[in-house]
Amino acid sequence: MKTEEIKSEIFQEKLLEWYDKNKKPLPWRQTTNPYQIWISEIMAQQTQVETVIPYYERFMKKFTTIESLANADDAELLKMWEGLGYYSRARNLKIAANQMMTDFAGKFPSDLSQILSLKGIGPYTAAAIGSISFGLQEPAIDGNLMRVGSRLFKLETDISKSNARKDFDSVLRPLVSADRPGDFNQALMDIGSTICTPKMAYCQQCPLHSFCLSSQDESWLNYPVKTKKIKQKELYFAAFAMQNTLGEWYLEKRPATGLLANMWLFPMSELTKSEFENAASNGLSKRPKIPETISKINFVSNYRHLFSHQKWNIALFTCQTVDTFEISEPSPDENKQWLKDFTTHPLAGPQVKMFEILEK
Repeated sequence: MKTEEIKSEIFQEKLLEWYDKNKKPLPWRQTTNPYQIWISEIMAQQTQVETVIPYYERFMKKFTTIESLANADDAELLKMWEGLGYYSRARNLKIAANQMMTDFAGKFPSDLSQILSLKGIGPYTAAAIGSISFGLQEPAIDGNLMRVGSRLFKLETDISKSNARKDFDSVLRPLVSADRPGDFNQALMDIGSTICTPKMAYCQQCPLHSFCLSSQDESWLNYPVKTKKIKQKELYFAAFAMQNTLGEWYLEKRPATGLLANMWLFPMSELTKSEFENAASNGLSKRPKIPETISKINFVSNYRHLFSHQKWNIALFTCQTVDTFEISEPSPDENKQWLKDFTTHPLAGPQVKMFEILEK
């Protein structure tokens, strides 16, 4: 069955009828406001929807308009994003908000090409905003739609290739509802996240069962076609938790560019794999770059933090201070501070985890 053989009105009717009864009750589905849809879509990139909800609600209370986001303090913005990861997304939000203030009189553009001109917005996000907020008849092609589409039509396109989007666009675009394009896209997303999942397809529950080629011969596990990911780089670190008698922790700010830019972390030293593996039993063979006021170093725990392209293996140590630190003296280096109140200092994801480990 090819796309042209499907009666799009019947396909849409079955899909949208299912969506009206089964759609996920997400807070951003109560509006078509493009600003709110934009924030939700950016937050949901590389992040589970359930995790996004409280972040989205806090963010919308703090930054209620495009203008307020454009004028946001960088540290405060990163603090609001703390724990979501991929912090370049937050930085790009502010850049795009300033673009809208400058180029579009503080309004969210309704033209697809103008939406695509905004920093951090690619074809999927632009199509999602355009279809939901402005009724543009665009397929919002993400991982869910590629999986559902590939199983519907048994597409052999490798979804890891750069030309994949074009192939999926050609089969899905003719099916997009003209009256409810936003609901059409969100319905397919929900099917992809609940019924037609990466490891299972509950075909009998799917409203598109009668249209699906892979369901007919139970070949759905063969789709989508995808080459293996590049192996993540393994890195090894020692992290040093230092706390003075005033309850302050010694943290350092990451560089302004690169991974975890401008985020705060315990001091860290890179290790070899063997040094890391021996850290728990033999400690460290060389003194790390930490303040001279530190004396005894004790091993606490090993843990792993995953990024898209790196795996950080971290050996966490606590450190005892020689001085009593009865008086808190600010460091002359603003990027190295003794801190107790972190409300204005955005913590990197690994740092949040290290605090959790220490609390236990």
